[in-house]
Amino acid sequence: MNPLKKLAGQTVIYGLSSVVGRLLNYLLVPLYTRYFLPEEYGIVTELYAYVAFLVVILTYGIETAFFRYSQKVPNKRTVYSTSLISLLVTSSVFIFIIFCSAQPISNWLQYPNNTDYIKFFALIIGLDAVSAISFAKLREQNNATRFALVRLLNIFINIGLNLFFIIYCPYALEKGLPSTDFVNSIYQEGYGIGYIFIANLIASIITFLMLLPEMIKSVWIFDKSLWRKMMIYAFPLLIAGLAGMTNETIDRILLKHLLPQNLNVSAEIGLYGAFYKLSILIVLFIQTFRFAAEPFFFAQEKEKNSRKVYAEVMKYFVIITSFIFLVVTMLYDFIILFLGSGYHDERGFLTVSILLAANLFLGIYYNLSVWYKLSEKTKYGAYMSIFGALITLSLNFLLIPILGFVGSAWATLVCYLCMSIVSFYLGRKHYRIPYPINRILMYLSLVSVLFFASILFNLGVVIKILFILLFISIAFILEKPKKAVISNPKLFD
Repeated sequence: MNPLKKLAGQTVIYGLSSVVGRLLNYLLVPLYTRYFLPEEYGIVTELYAYVAFLVVILTYGIETAFFRYSQKVPNKRTVYSTSLISLLVTSSVFIFIIFCSAQPISNWLQYPNNTDYIKFFALIIGLDAVSAISFAKLREQNNATRFALVRLLNIFINIGLNLFFIIYCPYALEKGLPSTDFVNSIYQEGYGIGYIFIANLIASIITFLMLLPEMIKSVWIFDKSLWRKMMIYAFPLLIAGLAGMTNETIDRILLKHLLPQNLNVSAEIGLYGAFYKLSILIVLFIQTFRFAAEPFFFAQEKEKNSRKVYAEVMKYFVIITSFIFLVVTMLYDFIILFLGSGYHDERGFLTVSILLAANLFLGIYYNLSVWYKLSEKTKYGAYMSIFGALITLSLNFLLIPILGFVGSAWATLVCYLCMSIVSFYLGRKHYRIPYPINRILMYLSLVSVLFFASILFNLGVVIKILFILLFISIAFILEKPKKAVISNPKLFD
C-alpha cells in the first residue's frame, strides 16, 4: 500500500480519538471560563503544568523504546511485558510516595487546604503512565480502531462528568429535582474546580480498566538484559522529554513567581492558560500526527525510498499547519467568543498568534527528530531539548517581568524556532533527508505575508477568508500529483 496513504489513513483514525476527542474536550474551555474566575482557572492551569512534567518522568521514554525494540527483538510480547512490569513498579512507588507527602507538597504549592488535589493527581499520573504502554502496544500493532475507541471513551466520560458536576448538580439542587437526594450524597457545594480533577480521575480509572485485557494477556516476563538496553535507549529521551516539557509548560509555573506582585497572578495565569487553549488546533494536529507517524517512521525505515517519504511528509505537514495558523488568526474575532467575557483581554490576539507560530515550529521539530531516532543517536534529542530549555528559561526570566505572559509566548516561539534550525543542520550531517526546503520556506513566507497584511491594513473578515482560500488554491496548484516525482512514481499515487 502507498506509504503516505497508509500514514494518512492511520492519522485520520488516530485523529478520531485525538482531534475529535480533544475538540470535544476543548468545548470545556467555554464552560470553565464562564463558571470559574480567571484566578480559579489559573490554579487548574498551574497544576496541570506540573502533571505534564510528572507524566514524562513516570513514562521515562519507554514508549519510544518499546517501538524501537519491537522492531529489533523477535519476541515482541517480551518487550511489552518488560515495559509493563517496569511501569507498574515505578508508578506504584510514585503513588505511595506522593500519598505520604501530600501535605508538604500542598503547602509548597500554597494550597495547604487541598491535599486531596495532590492525591487525585498522584493516582491520575500513575494510572495514565501504566496505560501509556498499552496504548503504545495498540499503536505498534496498527490497532488504531481500538486505540481510538478507548481514548474517545476516556474523553466522553471526562466531559460528561464535568457537565454533571459543574452544571447538573447545582441545577438539580437549586430546582429541587427528583435526583436531589442522590446529588446531595455525592456533591458538595463550593468544591468548585475540585470536580474537574475528580472527573479526570474517574476517566483515568475506567481507561485503565478498559486496557486490562492487553495487560492480562501479557506473558509477564521481565527480561533484565532487554530492560537495560531499553533504558539506555530511553534515558536520553527522558532527558529530552523533561527539557521538552520545560519548553511547553514551565512558563505557566514561572508566571506565578516572576509576574509583578501588583497583578492578580492567578488571574494572569488563568488568562494565559485560556489563550493557550485557543492555539489548540495546531497542537491537536501535531499530537494526532505523532501518534501515527512514530511507528510509521520506524516501519518505513526498511523501505527503499524511506527518506524521500519522510521529506514529503514534512512538506505536507507544513502546508496543513500553515493553513491552521491562517484560519485561527484570520477568524480570531469569532474564535475568542469561545471564552467567557472575563477572558476577553486585548493581549489575546498577539499571544495566540505567537503561540500558533511556536507550535507550528514545534511540529516541524518533531518531524525533523526522525533522524536521531532512526540513527539511534537519541542523545542529540536530549542535547537539543536541553538547549531549548535553556532558551525558554532564560527568556522567561528576562521577559515575564517586562511583558507578562506575552513574554512567555515569545520565549516559546524563539525556543522552537531555534530547536528546529539546529535539528535540521544536525540531521543533514548524521541522517540526511532531502527535504524540499525552498518549497517549505515558500509556504512559510506566504502565510507570513498574508498574516501581516491582514494586520497592517486592518482587513475585514471577507478579505481574510479570501486570504485563506488563496493559500489553499496555491497549495493545491503546486501540489497537484505530477508524473515521475521520484524514482518510484507509484509511491505517491
